Amino acid sequence: MNIKFISSSLPKNGIVIVGIAQDCPENALVKSLNDTMEGALERAVKIHDFQGKKGTDFTIPAPHGCSFDKLVIMGLGKKAKMKEIDYVTLGATITSSQQLSGKEAAVFIEGLSAEEAAWVGEGALLRSYRFDKYRTKEPKKKIPILKTISIAAEDTKKAGGAFKVREAVAEGVFLTRDLVSEPGNKLHPESFADEVAKLTDFGVDIEILGEEEMTKLGMEALLAVGMGSVRESKLAIMRWNGANKSDEQPIAFVGKGVTFDTGGISLKPGAGMDAMKWDMGGAGTVVGLMKALAARKARVNVIGVVGLVENMPAGNAQRPGDIVTSMSGQTIDVLNTDAEGRLVLCDAMWYTQDRFKPKFMIDLATLTGAMIVALGHEYAGIFSDSDELADDLYAAGTVTGDKVWRMPVHDDYDKLINTHTADMKNIGGKGAGSITAAQFLKRYTNGVPWCHIDIAGTVWSDKGLPLSEKGGTGFGVRLLDRFVADNHES
Repeated sequence: MNIKFISSSLPKNGIVIVGIAQDCPENALVKSLNDTMEGALERAVKIHDFQGKKGTDFTIPAPHGCSFDKLVIMGLGKKAKMKEIDYVTLGATITSSQQLSGKEAAVFIEGLSAEEAAWVGEGALLRSYRFDKYRTKEPKKKIPILKTISIAAEDTKKAGGAFKVREAVAEGVFLTRDLVSEPGNKLHPESFADEVAKLTDFGVDIEILGEEEMTKLGMEALLAVGMGSVRESKLAIMRWNGANKSDEQPIAFVGKGVTFDTGGISLKPGAGMDAMKWDMGGAGTVVGLMKALAARKARVNVIGVVGLVENMPAGNAQRPGDIVTSMSGQTIDVLNTDAEGRLVLCDAMWYTQDRFKPKFMIDLATLTGAMIVALGHEYAGIFSDSDELADDLYAAGTVTGDKVWRMPVHDDYDKLINTHTADMKNIGGKGAGSITAAQFLKRYTNGVPWCHIDIAGTVWSDKGLPLSEKGGTGFGVRLLDRFVADNHES
């Protein structure tokens, strides 16, 4: 999708979209357009008794004498109450509108600031994404033909500059959606590592560890998960040094990258197992975030670490009841091989804090089905030992629409993963499954401020969302980019 910013003159072709708000009765832009159309716009609004309510719209053919194809009128609601996410969602609504049957559309909204115009452009771009690389016989009528959206802005140069930053973040979202959408036979630990390596084009330093290097480091927990796979497990390390001081202490993001999760010997039911191609969603978000930060030249030092494994059943796969020793030296009784993500993360997190000494760590994972039971698909759950981290993430989610809700961590929950056979077990019992999983991870933070984000319910949408069609959502990239921008750039 090509997003442009133009002056308020009407285009010579394509579709014209006019946004009308309930609280802007004296709309100078609408008046100007109406004069150009010789009163046709005003007559159409009166005939349809259009009040500008949010979610309402109507379409008319282009009035006589106009060279564009048709006119779409959209209600904005009360413009005075519109926030950033409302403008982003508006842009997405424009892209996804069934009324946009042409290749070009021009958007006119009274009083758009440069930043607001950029937000509309961001939403339009985000909603234009389609994962269609494997569709070979799709009917032409289902293929969108809209290629360019031009947004009228008083200061087109400033709007373009603001949008450039949002475009970089959107490209990070697209990378995450691509990774999450790829099938397991195409995206496995080795090919995922290859995709990570491409970030060198954006100035990210990349290091890939294989099983030999991880064995020497003592990452028995992570390696145990991939024992049953013919694919070699990997650990990918990404470093972006953008802070004004190159030696400034970094912040760190760690992602679970189980490229396909059968459950291992504790085999999942067959129905719905195909969805486990997106069990690498946490790693996908971290990689997309690193691309976004590097592409927009974020002024911060960031470490991204993703553990990449495939959890398969085989004669040499780990068994329920096995005891493994993590990199930290702590031992784990593996009671269920389908609780594997925490085994991957515990070694990746320990490695991250031990080597890079970050200010804090945030891990992301499609960790538990219990998270979907608790919060459905609207919010991701956050678990943290830092009120500051939790509050800042909640604020960023409110702005971006990647919503998060804080869940508890407490010593009483931590006791539920104690066991007499090892230092801990990898499941806690029937209740509080998401919380005990978080408590497990907390044992590997080594005192570094930490937040765990369980994105099991938000990484994928079966119905489609305002900013994305059915499939990978890219959840977390815009959330964490805003969190970094608002709180941690120099």
